[in-house]
Amino acid sequence: MKMTKVLKPSEVQRDWVLIDAEGKTFGRILTEVATLLRGKHKPSFTPNVDCGDYVVIINAEKAKFTGVKLEDKEYFTHSGYFGSTKSKKLGDMLENHTEKLYKLAVRGMLPKTTLGRQMLKKLKVYAGAEHPHTAQINKEA
Repeated sequence: MKMTKVLKPSEVQRDWVLIDAEGKTFGRILTEVATLLRGKHKPSFTPNVDCGDYVVIINAEKAKFTGVKLEDKEYFTHSGYFGSTKSKKLGDMLENHTEKLYKLAVRGMLPKTTLGRQMLKKLKVYAGAEHPHTAQINKEA
C-alpha cells in the first residue's frame, strides 16, 4: 500500500523562474505566475505548505492588454474615511506603478491568508529588462 507523501516546509525545493512579459497578454501571464507561486505545477504540491517558486517578471510595462481596458478599467482605493475613495485608470497604473499593478492582480489569484501573503513575497516585478537576480535564475518560462 502506497501512502501520499506530504511535503514539509523544510523539504521544499524552490527554483527561480524568469518570465518576459513583452508581447504577452497581461492576464495570461498572471495566471501562469499565480500557478508558479502557489506550486501547483509540482507533483509534490501540498495546499498548506508554501511550495512555490520565485518568479521574476521583466519588461512588465510591455505587456499587451485587449480591448479598451487601458482607458476603462479602474482600480479603487479607500482609506476608511468618508469621501476618501480614489480611483486610478489601468493606463496610469501601468505607467507609474507597474510593480504594484502586477502584485495587486496576482494577489487576487492567491489564497487570502498568511500563506498567500508569503507566496506574494516571492514575486519580483521589473518594468525594464534589467533585474538583480541573474545569479539565481534557473529557468525561463
